[in-house]
Amino acid sequence: MAKVLMKGNEALGEAAIQANCRNYFAYPITPQTEVAEYMVKRLPEVGGNFVQAESELGAINMVYGAAAVGERVFTSSSSPGVALMSEAISYLAGSQLPVVLINIVRGGPGLGGILPAQSDYFMATKGGGHGDFRSLVLAPAGVQEAADLVMDAFDLADRYRNPVIIVGDGMIGQMMEPVEFRDYKMPEHIDRSYANTGARGREPTIVKSLFLDPLQLERNNLELVEKYRRMAREEVRCEEYNIGEKIEVLVVAYGMMARICRTAIDELKQAGHEVGLLRPISLFPFPGAAVDAAARKARRIISIEMSTGQMIEDVRLSIKANRKVSFFGRTGGIVPTPAEVKAELLKLMK
Repeated sequence: MAKVLMKGNEALGEAAIQANCRNYFAYPITPQTEVAEYMVKRLPEVGGNFVQAESELGAINMVYGAAAVGERVFTSSSSPGVALMSEAISYLAGSQLPVVLINIVRGGPGLGGILPAQSDYFMATKGGGHGDFRSLVLAPAGVQEAADLVMDAFDLADRYRNPVIIVGDGMIGQMMEPVEFRDYKMPEHIDRSYANTGARGREPTIVKSLFLDPLQLERNNLELVEKYRRMAREEVRCEEYNIGEKIEVLVVAYGMMARICRTAIDELKQAGHEVGLLRPISLFPFPGAAVDAAARKARRIISIEMSTGQMIEDVRLSIKANRKVSFFGRTGGIVPTPAEVKAELLKLMK
């Protein structure tokens, strides 16, 4: 397929269609409403199903129903909308159902504002519902990567029978960039034995996350934990940029913030400064070993985020060497400029 110029939100929807997803249930909320606007036009063209639910609660439970019968399904929302879905996301994980959820993050807390932020890191990686469960979380840094990761997310959801969350800030949803959708092939073997598709000729299946026997509940939790450990072994993704054998500062940043940091790093390199960037692509599992290895080559480390500081906790936990981790961020929907990042890095190098 040739490259096309697309808005990020529209590319997310098209990527889902290219990944053979034909079911989308959602409720509009800025800055991701264009996903729904695109899908309402596009899904009928491919024989798909879209229902605008009466609320985020309705949408995520429709997602639960579609996943329970073995269908590929996704939803999209933004920060407070995803918070409303948190109970059902836990149900999905507990029931081991594969779904893809896209969160185009806006500023908070509360209703906050509609401008971009990265303040849902905790919700995606450490919260997002009750009980002992995790979602696999991927963070793109541009429209092309967002489309690629959405297609990967459906395969990962099926592989692990687990929710997969794509976290992008409002900029990714609203910006336009060239996108090329790769030729997609469904995995040869997808386990759908859990699906409720009728019980003729076999024992009926029951999709549930309720286990009144504590021993059964513990067994389910231990099975989930082993799955999350497997994710941690096999699904770590990150990108290194300008990390030599010895650098003055290591920047850890993700998503669009990482792209802004790259601009600042390039300008500093022209001035003779060696600054490296490690960009987590998987937020869970977090690339802790890669962060630690890069940190050992640096004199200083800084986490740069569009929040008051959330990912920095995972950065600090990852670094085993005796290194101080600094922080720089803006919040409320304010996006740090390359000049601001550059000034902050120069302070660290004094």
